Amino acid sequence: MAMRIGIGLYPHLLTTDNFKFAAQAGATHVVAHLPGWAKRVGRALPPEAMWTYEELASLKSALNAEGLEFYAIENFEVDHWYDVLLDGPKRDEQIANLQGLLRTMGRLGIEVMGYNFSYANVWGRVHGPYARGGARTPAYLEAQAPEQTPIPKGTVWSVQYDPSAPEGDIGTVSEEVLWERYTRFLHDMIPVAEEANVRLAMHPADPPFGVLRGTHRLVWKPEQYQKFFDLYPSHHHCAEFCQGTIAEMNGEMDVYQAIDAYTAQKKIAYVHFRNVRGTVPNYIEEFVDTGDVDMVKALRIYHKNGFDGVLIPDHAPEMTCGAPWHAGIAYTLGWMRAAIGIIESE
Repeated sequence: MAMRIGIGLYPHLLTTDNFKFAAQAGATHVVAHLPGWAKRVGRALPPEAMWTYEELASLKSALNAEGLEFYAIENFEVDHWYDVLLDGPKRDEQIANLQGLLRTMGRLGIEVMGYNFSYANVWGRVHGPYARGGARTPAYLEAQAPEQTPIPKGTVWSVQYDPSAPEGDIGTVSEEVLWERYTRFLHDMIPVAEEANVRLAMHPADPPFGVLRGTHRLVWKPEQYQKFFDLYPSHHHCAEFCQGTIAEMNGEMDVYQAIDAYTAQKKIAYVHFRNVRGTVPNYIEEFVDTGDVDMVKALRIYHKNGFDGVLIPDHAPEMTCGAPWHAGIAYTLGWMRAAIGIIESE
């Protein structure tokens, strides 16, 4: 099977017009970022209630109607798993609900659940006219980064799930505690993922710091993915491979070695196909054909190792026009289609 080209859509972009746009631009698969989506569709259920079969089936039907496949969900709602992250009193209840979600996804044929097991999540990023021609784009710039304050109680991922939480913060989360909590999560979830035939795919630490806001991070160097995979050997335990984040890291592996190693092991479910300039603590997200990474060389490695997952543009610089996001994504998708077509025809 050939590499497949997809698109990531956030809740405000999950509309019929954007499904048509995606198909017109050459995408065939969709990664839906669902946190916040339920509120946008006027959901009557409380925030802690898991997405239902009917809700996901309706979204799948709308995508299919425009010729797109519902390939993956990206990120659990904070309300669905804060005590899984924090080892709080509702942990077991929330794990049972997450297991139910995997079974629902299996029934619908949604292949992948992407997630990020972290506390600070994506933090400290700025946007500005840093890409080619002054296009607006995300960046991490040490001089502009906010102070790394502790994470308040009742909050993870910069999302407040409990407004009535007492004053104070969650304190430090050590490397040992993080890996112990994560290992428990895997042992609870992977058997159900195997049963449902849904791959659980984890995003690396973004930004790739070993510690952020007093909390340790799981995969902040490319070679650390191997420890992550070895925790629970299973086809259904794999990477949401953010190539841009991997390129931003300062590790023993470079981005090409990481692609080669993990595609050879069939451990990548899908790819955030993004170029960058610089490494942590100073980097800028660039156009696909600028930046430090030879993206054609990267695609050749995916192809050599028989990668048949989905590649999505992830972010793209916003272009100066009436539809900045759409123009940046369309530019990236067109470049990807041309490059992949040439490589696969050789």
